[in-house]
Amino acid sequence: MNESVVIEFIKILLPAAAVLYAMYLTVKSFLNKEISERMADLKVKGVETTLPIRLQAYERISLLLERISLNNLIIRLNDSNYSAKEFQQVLTMSVREEYNHNLSQQIYVGDQVWQLTTQAVEDVIATINQAADALHPEARSLDLAKKAMEIQSQKEANPIDQALQAVKNEVRGLF
Repeated sequence: MNESVVIEFIKILLPAAAVLYAMYLTVKSFLNKEISERMADLKVKGVETTLPIRLQAYERISLLLERISLNNLIIRLNDSNYSAKEFQQVLTMSVREEYNHNLSQQIYVGDQVWQLTTQAVEDVIATINQAADALHPEARSLDLAKKAMEIQSQKEANPIDQALQAVKNEVRGLF
Protein backbone atom coordinates (compact mmCIF):
# COMPACT_ATOMS: atom_id res chain seq x y z
CA MET A 1 0.00 0.00 0.00
CA ASN A 2 2.86 2.29 0.77
CA GLU A 3 4.40 1.58 -2.63
CA SER A 4 1.23 2.42 -4.47
CA VAL A 5 1.07 5.82 -2.77
CA VAL A 6 4.66 6.56 -3.78
CA ILE A 7 3.99 5.46 -7.37
CA GLU A 8 0.86 7.62 -7.54
CA PHE A 9 2.81 10.52 -6.09
CA ILE A 10 5.56 10.06 -8.71
CA LYS A 11 2.91 9.87 -11.47
CA ILE A 12 1.65 13.28 -10.37
CA LEU A 13 5.03 14.80 -9.54
CA LEU A 14 6.86 13.98 -12.81
CA PRO A 15 4.35 15.62 -15.16
CA ALA A 16 4.07 18.60 -12.81
CA ALA A 17 7.87 18.95 -12.76
CA ALA A 18 8.00 18.74 -16.56
CA VAL A 19 5.32 21.43 -16.88
CA LEU A 20 7.10 23.59 -14.32
CA TYR A 21 10.42 23.21 -16.18
CA ALA A 22 8.74 24.07 -19.50
CA MET A 23 7.21 27.17 -17.90
CA TYR A 24 10.62 28.14 -16.50
CA LEU A 25 12.18 27.91 -19.97
CA THR A 26 9.32 29.89 -21.51
CA VAL A 27 9.52 32.67 -18.92
CA LYS A 28 13.31 32.77 -19.14
CA SER A 29 13.15 33.06 -22.93
CA PHE A 30 10.51 35.80 -22.69
CA LEU A 31 12.52 37.77 -20.12
CA ASN A 32 15.72 37.47 -22.17
CA LYS A 33 13.86 38.77 -25.21
CA GLU A 34 12.46 41.68 -23.19
CA ILE A 35 15.88 42.55 -21.81
CA SER A 36 17.38 42.44 -25.31
CA GLU A 37 14.64 44.72 -26.66
CA ARG A 38 15.08 47.20 -23.82
CA MET A 39 18.85 47.23 -24.30
CA ALA A 40 18.36 47.86 -28.01
CA ASP A 41 15.95 50.71 -27.21
CA LEU A 42 18.46 52.22 -24.80
CA LYS A 43 21.19 51.96 -27.39
CA VAL A 44 19.02 53.67 -30.01
CA LYS A 45 18.16 56.46 -27.57
CA GLY A 46 21.83 56.80 -26.70
CA VAL A 47 22.75 57.13 -30.36
CA GLU A 48 19.96 59.69 -30.86
CA THR A 49 21.44 61.70 -28.01
CA THR A 50 25.14 61.39 -28.81
CA LEU A 51 25.06 61.51 -32.62
CA PRO A 52 24.39 65.26 -32.81
CA ILE A 53 27.11 65.89 -30.22
CA ARG A 54 29.57 63.71 -32.11
CA LEU A 55 28.76 65.42 -35.42
CA GLN A 56 29.29 68.79 -33.77
CA ALA A 57 32.67 67.56 -32.48
CA TYR A 58 33.69 66.50 -36.00
CA GLU A 59 32.64 69.92 -37.27
CA ARG A 60 34.73 71.63 -34.61
CA ILE A 61 37.75 69.46 -35.38
CA SER A 62 37.36 70.29 -39.09
CA LEU A 63 37.12 73.98 -38.25
CA LEU A 64 40.20 73.72 -36.02
CA LEU A 65 42.16 72.09 -38.82
CA GLU A 66 41.06 74.70 -41.34
CA ARG A 67 41.85 77.57 -38.99
CA ILE A 68 45.37 76.32 -38.26
CA SER A 69 46.31 75.64 -41.87
CA LEU A 70 49.22 77.91 -42.79
CA ASN A 71 47.32 79.64 -45.60
CA ASN A 72 44.45 80.60 -43.33
CA LEU A 73 46.68 81.52 -40.39
CA ILE A 74 48.83 83.81 -42.47
CA ILE A 75 45.89 85.51 -44.16
CA ARG A 76 44.03 85.96 -40.87
CA LEU A 77 46.92 87.12 -38.68
CA ASN A 78 49.48 88.78 -40.93
CA ASP A 79 50.42 92.31 -40.07
CA SER A 80 53.30 93.90 -41.96
CA ASN A 81 54.32 95.70 -38.78
CA TYR A 82 55.37 92.42 -37.16
CA SER A 83 58.93 91.23 -37.23
CA ALA A 84 59.39 87.58 -38.16
CA LYS A 85 59.94 86.69 -34.48
CA GLU A 86 56.78 88.53 -33.40
CA PHE A 87 54.79 86.89 -36.16
CA GLN A 88 56.17 83.49 -35.16
CA GLN A 89 54.89 84.06 -31.64
CA VAL A 90 51.48 85.25 -32.88
CA LEU A 91 51.12 82.25 -35.19
CA THR A 92 52.18 79.62 -32.66
CA MET A 93 50.06 81.18 -29.93
CA SER A 94 47.04 81.18 -32.23
CA VAL A 95 47.56 77.50 -33.14
CA ARG A 96 47.92 76.53 -29.47
CA GLU A 97 44.82 78.52 -28.49
CA GLU A 98 42.76 76.89 -31.23
CA TYR A 99 43.96 73.45 -30.14
CA ASN A 100 43.41 74.09 -26.42
CA HIS A 101 39.95 75.45 -27.15
CA ASN A 102 39.04 72.15 -28.80
CA LEU A 103 40.71 69.66 -26.46
CA SER A 104 37.38 68.39 -25.15
CA GLN A 105 36.40 67.18 -28.63
CA GLN A 106 38.72 64.20 -28.25
CA ILE A 107 36.02 62.54 -26.15
CA TYR A 108 33.66 62.34 -29.12
CA VAL A 109 36.01 61.47 -31.98
CA GLY A 110 37.98 58.32 -32.66
CA ASP A 111 41.54 57.86 -31.48
CA GLN A 112 42.97 58.01 -35.00
CA VAL A 113 41.23 61.31 -35.78
CA TRP A 114 42.45 62.85 -32.55
CA GLN A 115 45.99 61.56 -33.07
CA LEU A 116 46.10 62.95 -36.63
CA THR A 117 44.69 66.26 -35.39
CA THR A 118 47.38 66.51 -32.73
CA GLN A 119 50.06 65.63 -35.28
CA ALA A 120 48.72 68.33 -37.63
CA VAL A 121 48.91 70.93 -34.84
CA GLU A 122 52.46 69.88 -33.98
CA ASP A 123 53.46 69.93 -37.66
CA VAL A 124 52.13 73.47 -38.18
CA ILE A 125 54.01 74.73 -35.12
CA ALA A 126 57.18 72.90 -36.21
CA THR A 127 56.91 74.38 -39.71
CA ILE A 128 56.50 77.91 -38.30
CA ASN A 129 59.47 77.43 -35.98
CA GLN A 130 61.61 75.90 -38.73
CA ALA A 131 60.81 78.84 -41.02
CA ALA A 132 61.64 81.36 -38.28
CA ASP A 133 64.93 79.62 -37.53
CA ALA A 134 65.93 79.85 -41.19
CA LEU A 135 65.50 83.64 -41.33
CA HIS A 136 67.86 86.42 -40.36
CA PRO A 137 67.01 88.45 -37.23
CA GLU A 138 65.77 91.50 -39.18
CA ALA A 139 63.26 89.50 -41.23
CA ARG A 140 59.66 90.68 -41.40
CA SER A 141 56.38 88.82 -41.12
CA LEU A 142 56.10 88.50 -44.90
CA ASP A 143 59.48 86.74 -45.00
CA LEU A 144 58.30 84.27 -42.37
CA ALA A 145 55.06 83.67 -44.26
CA LYS A 146 56.92 82.97 -47.50
CA LYS A 147 59.43 80.67 -45.83
CA ALA A 148 56.74 78.72 -43.97
CA MET A 149 54.74 78.25 -47.18
CA GLU A 150 57.90 77.15 -48.99
CA ILE A 151 58.64 74.54 -46.29
CA GLN A 152 55.03 73.38 -46.35
CA SER A 153 55.03 72.97 -50.13
CA GLN A 154 58.14 70.76 -49.98
CA LYS A 155 56.46 68.19 -47.74
CA GLU A 156 55.15 65.03 -49.35
CA ALA A 157 51.99 64.84 -47.29
CA ASN A 158 50.06 67.60 -45.58
CA PRO A 159 49.07 66.47 -42.05
CA ILE A 160 46.07 68.79 -42.06
CA ASP A 161 44.73 67.17 -45.22
CA GLN A 162 45.33 63.73 -43.73
CA ALA A 163 43.48 64.65 -40.52
CA LEU A 164 40.58 66.18 -42.47
CA GLN A 165 40.33 63.02 -44.58
CA ALA A 166 40.24 60.91 -41.41
CA VAL A 167 37.45 63.11 -40.02
CA LYS A 168 35.44 62.69 -43.22
CA ASN A 169 35.97 58.92 -43.25
CA GLU A 170 34.93 58.57 -39.63
CA VAL A 171 31.78 60.65 -40.17
CA ARG A 172 30.87 58.55 -43.21
CA GLY A 173 31.24 55.47 -41.00
CA LEU A 174 28.53 56.81 -38.69
CA PHE A 175 25.87 56.47 -41.37
